[in-house]
Amino acid sequence: MTRLPQIALLSDGRRLHLQDGPIDLIVEARGPAHDVRMAYEAAARRFTGLLDALCAELPELRRAALPAASSLTGTVARRMYAAVAPYAWDRFITPMAAVAGSVAEEILGAMLDVATLDQAYVNNGGDIALHLGPGAHFSIGLMDRPDRDGVMRSMRVDADDPVRGIATSGRHGRSFSLGIADAVTVLAATASQADAAATVIANAVDLPGHPAIIRQPANELQPDSDLGARLVTREVGEMSQDEIATALESGAECARQLFDRGLIEAAVLRLCGDMLVIGTRDIEEQRPRPLVLENAVDA
Repeated sequence: MTRLPQIALLSDGRRLHLQDGPIDLIVEARGPAHDVRMAYEAAARRFTGLLDALCAELPELRRAALPAASSLTGTVARRMYAAVAPYAWDRFITPMAAVAGSVAEEILGAMLDVATLDQAYVNNGGDIALHLGPGAHFSIGLMDRPDRDGVMRSMRVDADDPVRGIATSGRHGRSFSLGIADAVTVLAATASQADAAATVIANAVDLPGHPAIIRQPANELQPDSDLGARLVTREVGEMSQDEIATALESGAECARQLFDRGLIEAAVLRLCGDMLVIGTRDIEEQRPRPLVLENAVDA
């Protein structure tokens, strides 16, 4: 029996939910009703079959990216490769490091191809592709750890900012991490670029050899992991403030290099309640109570 994706409006009547296997998207578009309807129809059409196309190239997507040209053929697969290629010269990285952001970017692109929208986002588990028309803005909710509730800080992206992609990586997320960051949120020109960079920076937040950090080969936890036998972080025990600062600074230096290369616009690194911000970006502190932000998405 052919598997069909789940496509439905949420109960608020404004947002569209698209789910197929591990891909779970929340989509919201604003603009004339006719354009919003066309955008949602286009999103549904493009979403159907997208996972199957990725699965067809999965063996190649799970292999280490090389700086040379890729043999990938699918639109999303090639976008994944392009996002990780700048890092393939000096480290292990696979196109899977940019899968969530690339999917979000593809769906948003399909919407904008057929409709004129004031504002839109596609949120793929916290990796977000943005469209902001003139005068629009988007508030990003930041949590100290993605596996806990509560927005503690926020950032605002305005229409005249170059940011159109947001992604978060770390050891509490959906994918394995080589580092110990609770979360690293990256703002970049595109969602796929943000996704790849967040993975790289989160891996760099680390204290190699520290006895309080428990690691395990990725393929023992998930036999088909693209990370193979590389050690991924499972638990982080007690660390001193100096050790936390050292680990954060290691990630921050990586983020600064990516900022200088024009690969990111900003990064927020969090570990054990401490935070570092790289790039010119204002962080707003929130009151310690539940807060609903306009257009906020937990990243």
